[in-house]
Amino acid sequence: MKILRTVLVGSLVAIVSFGVLAQSAGPRDLAELKQEAQRRADRSLPPVSGVKAEDMREALANINNLEPDTWAAAFVRIGDRYVEKAKALQSSAPKEAAEAYKHAWEVYNTARWPTENSGGKKNAYVKALEAFAAYGKLIDPPLEIVRIPFEGKEIVAYLRLPPNARPAPLMMGISGLDTRKEDVAAGSDAFMRRGIALLALDMPGTGQAPIKVDVGAERMYSTVLDYVQTRKEIDAKRVVVRGQSWSGYWAAILAYTERARLRGAVVHGVGIHGYFQPEFQRIGLTTREYLFDLFPARSAIFGVSTREDFLNYGPRLSLQAQGWLDKPSAPMLLVNGEQDTQQPISDLYLMMKHGDPKDAWVNPAGGHMGRSEQWPQRRVLDEVVLPWIERKLAPGAVK
Repeated sequence: MKILRTVLVGSLVAIVSFGVLAQSAGPRDLAELKQEAQRRADRSLPPVSGVKAEDMREALANINNLEPDTWAAAFVRIGDRYVEKAKALQSSAPKEAAEAYKHAWEVYNTARWPTENSGGKKNAYVKALEAFAAYGKLIDPPLEIVRIPFEGKEIVAYLRLPPNARPAPLMMGISGLDTRKEDVAAGSDAFMRRGIALLALDMPGTGQAPIKVDVGAERMYSTVLDYVQTRKEIDAKRVVVRGQSWSGYWAAILAYTERARLRGAVVHGVGIHGYFQPEFQRIGLTTREYLFDLFPARSAIFGVSTREDFLNYGPRLSLQAQGWLDKPSAPMLLVNGEQDTQQPISDLYLMMKHGDPKDAWVNPAGGHMGRSEQWPQRRVLDEVVLPWIERKLAPGAVK
């Protein structure tokens, strides 16, 4: 059992709303929300790290209330402008067109954030999917949209294969509570440079996922692993899964249920037991580390709308309650920040104390997912997560 600690400073600030259809019940008023959203865009901080500072400034100037459709409309206008630019460039300058489509997606993605709980946000999500698909066709190597049959529905994923590796090892990336598979696929260049294929997936209850979050929902990813074995371009014996934020839960449970088919699991954000308890959620829902609408985002993945139903839903998902923690598992890397207010750091230490030994990286001054001023998200990925994945996927690596 290894713990790597780095002493850091700084954390993110945010807002929460308890309204399912309005962003009006959080601790910040409109002026405060605008200030925080602009600050994050200026500093390229989640969840608006891809939005240009000037685009954020323009959008916020057109927001005069906290309703979700108002928020969505302000960003959709800007996204539409990028799409028009991309279409004009597509024949003559495909690289510039791809960049414009990517900016369109980033803005649309902000418009639908954190969950598609209104007509305007649902429309923004459709536009985000269209812009991202157009972007994926123009990049080199291109993104393939994969559709996997599942219980009468389908699992939609993005697959990107590195040009010079066949069969290629695979990183299976699962998006989080408010991110989508597009966010995962947008970071695929780092894997292409390392000769690693990337398969990007939504988590249950989000995006285009065919099922909501519940006990046993990880079967969706077992079906994906079945599909992976049919692709000759992929080395199905060299697969790592990474779950980010909420989806650290799926990476953790797959380390147990699919230990024979995984080289490892990156649990990047560890919510596996205490996170699901009502006593944590009552406090966690008030965190200012989240930008806005935390309750609507968290309740949507369960398919519930009242606070009581939400608090009652979670406890059965606990990996401790389900009896997984002491069972053998694939190797795991646990990553989080000691100061995380969205997932209790105690869950990371609980996992370390049970079952097989695990690697862990804890930022004592870090917030959610270990992020801080000195360790922004990109550095955590480049210096902690990606090297671990690369080691586990090496041809001669032993589980």
